Amino acid sequence: MDINLKNKNALVCGSSAGIGKAAAIELATLGATVTLVARNEEKLQAVLKELPTPENQKHSYLVVDFSKPAKLKSTIIEATFDKTFHILINNTGGPKGGSIFSAEVEEFSEAFSQHLICNQILVQNVVPGMKEAGYGRIINIISTSVKQPIDGLGVSNTIRGAVANWSKTLANELGPFGITVNNVLPGFTATDRLDDIVSNAAKKFNKTEEDAAAFMKSIVPAHRFAQPEEIANAVAFLASPAAGYINGINLPVDGGRTKSL
Repeated sequence: MDINLKNKNALVCGSSAGIGKAAAIELATLGATVTLVARNEEKLQAVLKELPTPENQKHSYLVVDFSKPAKLKSTIIEATFDKTFHILINNTGGPKGGSIFSAEVEEFSEAFSQHLICNQILVQNVVPGMKEAGYGRIINIISTSVKQPIDGLGVSNTIRGAVANWSKTLANELGPFGITVNNVLPGFTATDRLDDIVSNAAKKFNKTEEDAAAFMKSIVPAHRFAQPEEIANAVAFLASPAAGYINGINLPVDGGRTKSL
């Protein structure tokens, strides 16, 4: 099975921590030259030092705040001026929790911009190079809410669904050019985001955080949370030559928690 990513360039968003960081490390391990993308330069510099270099790669980073799409666009235009990115990992922190009825209109527009609009900006700037190279992998880290809405995440459920439909449409359009577009749907994963969710659940139901975490694990057939590296393994496979005929899918990596097929 060909999972070698030597001579491939990868742009990994949200890669200063969590799933994005784990994905960047895994892609680099397989030989890809990685460009990290996040808003915290200090964290990016720290992750850069952790990236493996089995093929003597020269990794780099871009400081970008996804709440500023215009700045993102200018930064990516400059980054793709003389460099082809064969792999794009779209990964952005989720909107804050809360009921959909009580959400402010601005919460929807801000989340739509940070997730879908920024994804569109990135895709429009990397796809020409992918077409020329005859190889492209666009992988969106979304959520299992695409298949089964999650209580208390009203805005997130809405926006994640929009991104999934955008992705499927894009997969149909780009398939003829050797470019695949797929979504990875993480379940409960041991990240800072999950810590916040556990904390909020504990407060809502007047439980300790330990009890809240234990309940969440109990509804997962695997009876545990995922590690970021486990999500990264799925991302890396979809980015590889071996996954060339997998296109337009939603792949839950959730220990079996999602009830739908």
